Amino acid sequence: MMRHSYRLILALAAFSLGGLAAQAGAEGQNRAGTASGMELLIPVGARDMALGGASIATTAGIEALHWNPAGLARSKANANLMFSTMSYLADIRVNYVATSARFGQLGSLALSLKTLDFGEIPITTEGAPDGTGGTFSPTFFTMGVTYGRALTDRINVGTTLHYLVNRIERVDATSTSFNAGLQYANLGSVEGLDMGVAVKHIGTRMQFDGPALLRSGQIEGVRRPGAMYKVEASSSDLPSTFEIGLGYRYRPATSNQVNLSSIFQHNNFSLDQWKIGAEYLYSDFFALRGGFNYAPEAQGDEQIFSTTFGVGLNLRVGGLKDARIDYAYTSADLFDALNTFTFQLGF
Repeated sequence: MMRHSYRLILALAAFSLGGLAAQAGAEGQNRAGTASGMELLIPVGARDMALGGASIATTAGIEALHWNPAGLARSKANANLMFSTMSYLADIRVNYVATSARFGQLGSLALSLKTLDFGEIPITTEGAPDGTGGTFSPTFFTMGVTYGRALTDRINVGTTLHYLVNRIERVDATSTSFNAGLQYANLGSVEGLDMGVAVKHIGTRMQFDGPALLRSGQIEGVRRPGAMYKVEASSSDLPSTFEIGLGYRYRPATSNQVNLSSIFQHNNFSLDQWKIGAEYLYSDFFALRGGFNYAPEAQGDEQIFSTTFGVGLNLRVGGLKDARIDYAYTSADLFDALNTFTFQLGF
């Protein structure tokens, strides 16, 4: 009876999350370029990136924080540490660090921080459009708190609360966002068949404010000194997404394992996407991965990323339960390819 109740909860949650995402924006492609906090969509974690981001049903441990918070409960270790760095578009560097711990039957808790390094940008003004000689560097970072718990031996759930800060010289904007996800293992009692569902980035609107929006104004024909007025910046929603996917793992031989992943991703501010990924794991030591993203309605240059590749090594170091080094290559149209390195330790 209890197992059937959990299945009912799973189904209701999946439909509820899907309805919420669809209600948040049914005109995704018509609203492209109008969302704020787009750094929420920047992926982290070389393993899942190499799988094309299709691993929502199978992602596990500390690397699952970005993809599906429910996967945090599937960590092999009691405590984890992860660092990831990526060369992103336009010479932007994305750095990410996360740590997690398991607290028995209470579940697992994780903290994460993602920062964007834009380098030094020349300062230009209305009076000096070619530059003043000075430089500035925007401050974009996202802090996250994630909780994950196993409800049964098959069902995991998780949530993440993000706090975003965007600061560009003397203006800034902040926001909070909420993610929720679940994973169901051995779907339909089929060994190795998993399902994952997640809704991401539901939160408050972002609006820039600060002294840089002050301007000096003068009313002609009126005997009064000039006064300062403030430009009112418009606010915008976060880039919400809804994802549902399947994963399947099997062992063609004792020392080999193949993992297949696929998801459908509904985007509130861009085209919907289908993603697939495959991983070959030899002796739980060496992994070879590949993935592909496809947007059926994309035209011309509307889809930047498509093909991904990657490798990984699971190292046996001392008494560590987990020690991994992963690399991912992501092809990009119009820009240089993305190169991502991730290091993980489990205790």
